[in-house]
Amino acid sequence: MKAVKKQALGRGLSALLKDPENDIKSVEDKNADKVVGNIIELELDAIEINPFQPRTSFNEEALQELSTSIKELGVIQPITVRKLDYNKYQLISGERRLRASKLAGLTHVPAYIRIANDNESLVMALVENIQRHDLDPIEIALSYQRLIDEIQLTQEQMSDRVGKKRSTIANYLRLLKLDPIIQTGIRDGFITMGHGRAIINIEDHDAQADIYQKIVSRNLSVRETEALVKNYHESLKPSGTSSTAKTTSFEVADAEKKSITNFFGAKVDVKVDAKGKGKITIPFHSEEDFNRIIKLIQA
Repeated sequence: MKAVKKQALGRGLSALLKDPENDIKSVEDKNADKVVGNIIELELDAIEINPFQPRTSFNEEALQELSTSIKELGVIQPITVRKLDYNKYQLISGERRLRASKLAGLTHVPAYIRIANDNESLVMALVENIQRHDLDPIEIALSYQRLIDEIQLTQEQMSDRVGKKRSTIANYLRLLKLDPIIQTGIRDGFITMGHGRAIINIEDHDAQADIYQKIVSRNLSVRETEALVKNYHESLKPSGTSSTAKTTSFEVADAEKKSITNFFGAKVDVKVDAKGKGKITIPFHSEEDFNRIIKLIQA
């Protein structure tokens, strides 16, 4: 398999931001148009954590796994920061990626730069970016996600802005739930978006990776991939049972609990009774945290 392609990360723009004679503080300032909507390499030491970050605890094991992924593949989705002062920034989103990058020993991280009054400029830049023909599906999905995270646009509002159906936007956003290795495979052209949409129907990332390797090694079509995914689900069904069989209890594996916890970024409680019925409890610590969880469910 060929090496992961490196993204152009605006190293010249990094120098521009560090020029004290050209300190950009407003979208009206000279060269501000070169900053908004671009990915720029920032020093980790120049970024401070947002004091209003709703998440207060981070799963150390999950951070170590993300750190290992970053060492192998780099930071796939850039963080977002707000420019506070000369070479000083505050994190808006991506604290897990920031922490994992530090664990991985990185000194710089790719970041989207926000300026205090660049909201509409950012929307225009992202919408223009989405309309380009040379973007891969993951780049488009990341742009949609930024409009949700940073501008608080709903999928219906995005549909009006970019002229795409809501279902099309939803299909792109679902790609971001794929294992990072598979996202990289889509970006590098090893598989198509159609393959990715088939694989996303499998929740287990290890199983996703196994299907992905089979697609690449056997050069499978999208239809063949869908059949492979269907066979995977069939293999999970218990043999020798009928639809009228009595429901019995079951245990939720630690790995499944961990997957749910990592997805919601909160300690999720899963309980199952003797009849196989149960409930999932998702805690939240503030209105912002509640809204964040709702966005994850609706994505």
